[in-house]
Amino acid sequence: MKVGFRVAGATICSILLIATCGFAPPISQSIGSDVIVTAAPVYEPLAAQRAGERFPKGAQLLLIHDGKAESLVPEFAASADASVSFDGDSVLFAGKKAAGDPWQIWELTLSDRKLRQVTSGSADAIRPLYLPGWRFVYALRTSQGFQLQSARLMESKALEEIEGKGARASFPLTYVGANAVPADVLADGRVLFEAGFPLGDGSMPEMFLVYSDGSGVESYRCDHPANAAGARWGGKQLRSGDVVFTHGASLARFTSPLAHEERVAAPRGEYAGAIAETAAGDWLVSARDSANAKFALKLWKPGTATMRTVLAKSGEDLVEPVVVAARERPRRHPSGLHDWDYANLLALDARVSRDGALRGVPATVRLEAQDADGHAVAMGTAQVESDGSFFVKAPADRAIRFVLLDAKGSVLRQEHGWFWIRRGEQRICVGCHAGPEHAAENRVPEVLLHTTTPVDLTGATQSLQRGGN
Repeated sequence: MKVGFRVAGATICSILLIATCGFAPPISQSIGSDVIVTAAPVYEPLAAQRAGERFPKGAQLLLIHDGKAESLVPEFAASADASVSFDGDSVLFAGKKAAGDPWQIWELTLSDRKLRQVTSGSADAIRPLYLPGWRFVYALRTSQGFQLQSARLMESKALEEIEGKGARASFPLTYVGANAVPADVLADGRVLFEAGFPLGDGSMPEMFLVYSDGSGVESYRCDHPANAAGARWGGKQLRSGDVVFTHGASLARFTSPLAHEERVAAPRGEYAGAIAETAAGDWLVSARDSANAKFALKLWKPGTATMRTVLAKSGEDLVEPVVVAARERPRRHPSGLHDWDYANLLALDARVSRDGALRGVPATVRLEAQDADGHAVAMGTAQVESDGSFFVKAPADRAIRFVLLDAKGSVLRQEHGWFWIRRGEQRICVGCHAGPEHAAENRVPEVLLHTTTPVDLTGATQSLQRGGN
C-alpha cells in the first residue's frame, strides 16, 4: 500500500512538474493539424489596397508541426500568403526566389516538397486562393493597381472540355480602376475580396463578392461603416457559413439571418484578420495587445474570455494562419457568359434603396462609364417606367454606374461607386443599392410589358430611348 501511494504521489508530482516547468505538450498539438503562418518583421495589412507592399522588410512562411516552427520554403528570399488545397496535399503561396524578384505564385506538394511556379512575369502576383475546377484566383499588379485574376492550375484536354472550347487560361475578374485583393473563396463558389468603398472611387476598406467568372459583383452587406474605425477586412468563412472579419480593434461577423454585421465578443486586443478554424471549432487568430506590439498566433475558443499563445516570435508579426487539413470543396459556378461586347441589366424598381424614399419621381436613368483616364462619360439615357423598372443594354467589362433623373433632368439619386457587367451577363437587380435583404415582388416589371428589347446604352446612341418591340 505504501509503495502504491509513493508511485501515485510521484506520478502526481511529475504532472505538476511538467505543468509548472513548461514541459507540457505544446498548445499547437491540441489543434490536431499542422499550421502554416506568415512571419514578417513589418506587416501592413491594408497596403495592397493602396497598391503598396504588405511586407516591406520581407516575409517567411513557417510550418508549425509538433510544437516546432520551421521555414516552409527556406530556399526562397521571401514567401507569404499560404492557401491549402481542398484535399490538404498542396499549398499555393506568393514567393520570391531572389530578393529582387517580383512576387509570383508557386505551388508546393507537401508530401515530397516538390515545387512548381504557376505564374510568371514582371508584375507582382499575390494572395492566391484555390478555386474548384483546377483554377485559382489571385491579385495581379496592373497599371490600375491590384486586380483579381483567375488562372488555370493545369492544362489538359479534360479541362478544355469542362470549360468549353476557346476558354481562356487566364482572365481578369475585376474591371474597375481600383485595387482589389482576394480574401477567401466561399462555399457557394463566390470570391470574397477587399477593395475601397465606394467601389472604384473610395478608400474605406470593405468586402465585396464576385463569381469566379467575374459576374455578379456586389457588396457583401450594405450597412457600410460611416468612419475609418469601421473599416472591414480580413474576411474568412467558417464552416457554419458565417464570415468573420476584423475592424482592427475588434472582430465581427456576417451571419445569414442578419442584413448587418454582428460584433464578436472576443478578448480585447488588435486583430490582423484572416482567422483559421480548427476541426474542434476553435479559432486561430493573429492578435496583439497594442499597436506597438507584434502580432502573435493565438488559439481562442469562441465564448471564452482568454486566448492561448500558440507561437510568438520576437520582432516579427505572425499573420495569415492556415490549417493544413482537407476541407470541403466549394461549389463550382457554371458560367453563363457569352463572347459579346455588351450585357443586359433589368432593374425591377429603381426607387427602392437603403438610402430611403426619393424626393421626386424618376423619369429617366443615365448610364455613365469610366474612360481611360478614370473620368465619367455619359453613355445615354433610358426611360424609367411608373413602377421604377428599366431594361438596358450596357457596355461589358467596363466600370459603369447609374444616375436617376426627374422629368427636368435634375439628379434624384446617383451611385458614387462603380461596378461592371461581364460579357453576355444577364443581370437583374431589385433596386438601386437595395441591399441583399430586399427580395423582388412577384409581378411582371412594367418595362417588359412594353418591350423585351433593352435600350442600347453601350455608346451607340446618346439620347432618351425606349426599347423597340
